[in-house]
Amino acid sequence: MSKTKEFLIPFVGLKLGKHHFEYQINNTFFKDFDYDEFQSSDIKVNLLFEKKSNMLELEFKHKGTVNVPCDLTGEDFDLPIKGKMKLIVRFGEEFNDDNEELLILPHGEHEIDIAQYIYEMIALSVPQKRVHPGVKDGSLQTEALTKLNELSVKEQKEESNKEEDIDPRWEKLKKLLTDK
Repeated sequence: MSKTKEFLIPFVGLKLGKHHFEYQINNTFFKDFDYDEFQSSDIKVNLLFEKKSNMLELEFKHKGTVNVPCDLTGEDFDLPIKGKMKLIVRFGEEFNDDNEELLILPHGEHEIDIAQYIYEMIALSVPQKRVHPGVKDGSLQTEALTKLNELSVKEQKEESNKEEDIDPRWEKLKKLLTDK
């Protein structure tokens, strides 16, 4: 779990009603979870925390960028991500987080750690296939692509030379096929 108290919300001292929290997430946050998929990250998380008499409602929203390698070219790029998640916290006999949208805390708890929920929300908002935007619009220029383009041009030239060096006997045979 989180090594800092930044993500602990002591809800006992809060008044009934809505409260706003903001968090700036970077790679040090993900190191606490041993998650190293991102070269760098810059994500802003907004939390609307509503305290009611018998339950808590949390509404998370995040928006930012993560630097990841492209699955097709291997080039690093900033991938924009955004998402939202709702969580309802009720109080019961024992801790239960089996349901992803409902958390049951034991009676007597006075704070909630939201780091795990922020981590899951961000990790799940990153698409499985990450494609550099330059690949989609054709504007990506890399050494590998330049080399591939050079090689493909040479192959086309070699094919055109082969057509010019056709044996004249084959031409007469082709003519026989078309005369029928």
